[in-house]
Amino acid sequence: MNIRVGKAGDNDFVIDDPKVSRYHALLSKDEAGKLTVEDLNSTNGTYINDIQIVKKKIKLTDKLTLGSDYSVLVRDIVKRDDDYSEEFAELKEVYNTYIKEKIHVQSANQFKTRIFQSLPIALIGVTGIILSISGHANQVLFIASIVIAILAPTTGVYFGARQAAKIPAQLQNLANRLKIDYVCPKCGTFLGEIPWESLANKKQCPIPSCKAKWIRT
Repeated sequence: MNIRVGKAGDNDFVIDDPKVSRYHALLSKDEAGKLTVEDLNSTNGTYINDIQIVKKKIKLTDKLTLGSDYSVLVRDIVKRDDDYSEEFAELKEVYNTYIKEKIHVQSANQFKTRIFQSLPIALIGVTGIILSISGHANQVLFIASIVIAILAPTTGVYFGARQAAKIPAQLQNLANRLKIDYVCPKCGTFLGEIPWESLANKKQCPIPSCKAKWIRT
């Protein structure tokens, strides 16, 4: 992909500014998706983040200045047609990963909670078997069994409740990360927990001021 920038009308990105040369700079993207900008012997120079360059690798978030007055973000040149389909496609994995981790948190914690709650019952049962085999002659064992019968259920409920209490915090951490990663690639609006496929059916960002195209048509 090559995007020629300048004042002349036959450029890919036309800039109406007297200090911008007719053919000022060339932006290119290689097969690996890496971006490069090259000055085309312009009169007033090409700058990336206020540093003059001749040719330099760049990022979408870099500020490109042509001449002394005109500045624009690289992404606004590359995305001049609002096509964010590649970036939007990457959000599918973000959403799927979130759902998988959410299910894992819920199922893993529920399993541990049930273990904590059922273990005391099993312990009482084992104690009862031991008593039935040994009889009541062993007074120490008998007293210990009574203590276990009283304390075991309470202990099980306590640890089960503690394990269950971890779920909301873990789910909140996942939700916080989703709010950062699952956003419109142009305007950064959080997309909620709406499945990626449902968003894809909309084809573009619903924010009126954004209009980013999510699906290439």
